[in-house]
Amino acid sequence: MPLDQPIFIFGAGRTGSTIFHRILCEHPRVAWITDFADRWKRKPARNRLLMRAVDLPLVGAVAGRIYPSECYEFWEHLCPGFRRPCRDLVAADVSPRSAGRVRSALGEIPTPRRDRLSIKITGWPRLTFLAEMFPEAKFIHLMRDGRMVANSFMNVPWWCGWSGPQNWRWGELSPEHDAEWRAHDRSFVALAGIQWKIFMDAVEAAKAVLPADRLLEIRYEDLCEAPADTFADALEFASLELTPRFEARLKEFRLASTGDKWQRHLSARQQEILGAVLASHLGRYGYAE
Repeated sequence: MPLDQPIFIFGAGRTGSTIFHRILCEHPRVAWITDFADRWKRKPARNRLLMRAVDLPLVGAVAGRIYPSECYEFWEHLCPGFRRPCRDLVAADVSPRSAGRVRSALGEIPTPRRDRLSIKITGWPRLTFLAEMFPEAKFIHLMRDGRMVANSFMNVPWWCGWSGPQNWRWGELSPEHDAEWRAHDRSFVALAGIQWKIFMDAVEAAKAVLPADRLLEIRYEDLCEAPADTFADALEFASLELTPRFEARLKEFRLASTGDKWQRHLSARQQEILGAVLASHLGRYGYAE
């Protein structure tokens, strides 16, 4: 079926986009992709069968426990290079072949009842790339205090900054970022902060060409403080009605910002370095102390 305003949720990683997307998928009109898409890359209609099962009285409770996935193997099958590009993907990178394959495959997932497809991605924002493929799409950006994000990067096993910028997925450092990193003795906490800045700068570059009415930015801290108000705004932006069922499900989720965790995890010196690296960007996004 034709895709009607797909909703893309994205963030730098460790920003709350996973839980936000998980809650959004509780909406009775929202469809999502699962690990089924990775397992059966050439048969996305199997994911549609799961979407139908979610709404069946007897099996829905079981099917509903199959949570959304980012499905990068599925994406890579449809669009080579999507998973780990060395820079942000932009509109000029879209090929007619990939665009056709992506639109066709994703169009097999929604159902007449769950007619709004929502997809989450992390890593590069890929905003104008996806907007070129889906001119009708809506985008929701989950952002978080860069100090929390940088600290979290250093505490997950998949962060590739430990191998240095010559081996990570964020491309070569600009002369300015390289000088900044070296000024802090190639500190890893500085590099984690620089990664957040690279991501946020990529978002700003995309915002310069993307119509403002197609992008909503949400601070994770605001989501935790006022989830009902935040989701009311998000649903309005996405042209989804606020239903009693969704309101009830939203109340079952517990959100905590843990905003001071970076201070407890990092030494005084590391905090000083991170503050210096992120000062301008923290101020820009309202996170200055």
